[in-house]
Amino acid sequence: MPTPDFIVDLRSKIGHAPLWLSGVTAVVLRDGHVLLVKRSDNGAWTPVTGIIDPGEEPAVAAVREVLEEAGCVVEPERLASTHVTRPVTYPNGDVSQYLDLTFRMRWVSGEPTVSDDENTDCGWFPLDDLPTMSDEMTYRIDTAVADRPDTQFRTGPA
Repeated sequence: MPTPDFIVDLRSKIGHAPLWLSGVTAVVLRDGHVLLVKRSDNGAWTPVTGIIDPGEEPAVAAVREVLEEAGCVVEPERLASTHVTRPVTYPNGDVSQYLDLTFRMRWVSGEPTVSDDENTDCGWFPLDDLPTMSDEMTYRIDTAVADRPDTQFRTGPA
């Protein structure tokens, strides 16, 4: 999916200046496996992530992103963690920083399929045999998998 229109509009006014955005991570679990996508921009395996649209409820955004990016229907179980990412500088010079809300999601239906141009592959991975990924993405998965009723608040840099 291309850059959301509201971000394109903002960028026309602020250029490459830092932009504060809210995002979601959907950690989708099914029978001891987690749904991962392989990003087309950097080749990294990650849970499904995305930007929350203006006025959109975060859990609804997470459900929408999984359907758009992997073709699966999911339901949110709980908010697993919140944290602020480090600033990201994109190849075109845009700078963004994100408040990430990570949700533990339950798979309902559908088999993973690449559904847009954001990813080149997707599939289920055993939780005990994940591909190499960043510490930040591992943290997001770990907080979602942990059988804790409370939300984890990261207090240091991601």
